[in-house]
Amino acid sequence: MLTKLKPKSEFSRNVLTLMTGTTIAQAIPIAISPILTRIYTPEDFGVLALFVAITSIFGSIANGRYELAIMLPKKNEDAINIVALGFIINLSLSLVLFLIVIVFHDNILNLFNKEISLWLYLVPISVFLMGLFNLLNYFNNRKKFYKDLAKANVYKSIGMAIVQLSLGFFKAGAFGLISGQIFSQIISNTKLFFNVKGLDLFRKIKKVKIIALGKRYIDFPLHNAPSTFADILTIQLPILLLPKLFDITIIWFFFFAKKIISIPSSLISRSVSQVLLQQLSYNNHHNKQNFPIIKQTIKKMFFIALPITMILFTFGIPLFKFVFGNEWIISGDISRYLSLIFLFQFIASTISISLVAYNKLKILAIWQYIYLFSSLIFFVIAYTVAIDFETFLKYFTIIEIFFYIIYIFMSVGIVYYSDKKLGAM
Repeated sequence: MLTKLKPKSEFSRNVLTLMTGTTIAQAIPIAISPILTRIYTPEDFGVLALFVAITSIFGSIANGRYELAIMLPKKNEDAINIVALGFIINLSLSLVLFLIVIVFHDNILNLFNKEISLWLYLVPISVFLMGLFNLLNYFNNRKKFYKDLAKANVYKSIGMAIVQLSLGFFKAGAFGLISGQIFSQIISNTKLFFNVKGLDLFRKIKKVKIIALGKRYIDFPLHNAPSTFADILTIQLPILLLPKLFDITIIWFFFFAKKIISIPSSLISRSVSQVLLQQLSYNNHHNKQNFPIIKQTIKKMFFIALPITMILFTFGIPLFKFVFGNEWIISGDISRYLSLIFLFQFIASTISISLVAYNKLKILAIWQYIYLFSSLIFFVIAYTVAIDFETFLKYFTIIEIFFYIIYIFMSVGIVYYSDKKLGAM
């Protein structure tokens, strides 16, 4: 009976492996969230929100986006040299960020909340660890070490939970939350690093190879890195700019609602996307069709996301009140709007990897720049007109959904017309 229930295709088995580990990994922060919201204040989460926003923006481009090229070459020797190239860029960027924090510390504080003052010095460390994780993650994905990727996610969550709970009971404040974040990155990187080390490929790293591969995949730093920076900046704009539009306490509640809603994306979307990239890359190398896979993926993602959206939109406020306490009712109200965005973002974030698999980075960049420009205009108008927060959420939701629908059509269109050229349709 159990054998019959197991997924038959390799793609489904790999997705299930990652999802199993990620499910356990996400179950841990969900389980401890009601405790964390009672031992940490909204102010503590506010500092964490700013820290995560800043590190996410720079962490996303720490390797010059060369991590995405790790999946593309046929030879592992080429792949490990791309890892080396990404590491050099990551280390360089982290050192530059550290110097910027030291020299312009007070100027940076004027842009954000002064409570993040001390934690700014930890931003370069977190950015470096994020960049390193992306490199190791993609190389492990290339080698189909899905069980180890799953284990790394579980170890990461356990480490973060232990540190945040332990320090929280000692009233460590934002230090406890941020320390847990960094400690969890160290654990996951350690696990994935030993996998790569065990392949005995480091001796094949050559300066000539690094330079040659850097040139071959130059589109990633030239086009994908700036556009990704724009994309992540757009996603983090609410955290960075909401204090300028409304009371600073709003970012605490917005960040927490966003964090809870992002759990399904971390749980499912990321796992499917990782395996999807590997499958699309393989099919491209062997001239096989990809559109049926994309179409089936969209259907599955939609039917997974729809119930989540309906539950949060209908019961968001009472759910947050019951699970996290009366103090987080505002987050429950915000979650109703974010759940509508989630339905489209969930699908788009999963299948958008097709643009990377087909190396359509310029098209992706155009979308991301327009997305950022439009969001900035919206925030400027909201600031000028001085709209209330409820009205802000309504228009914010409409704009986000509009852009994610375009994103979905772009991703599907690239695969459809590529298959058509192959005569696969």
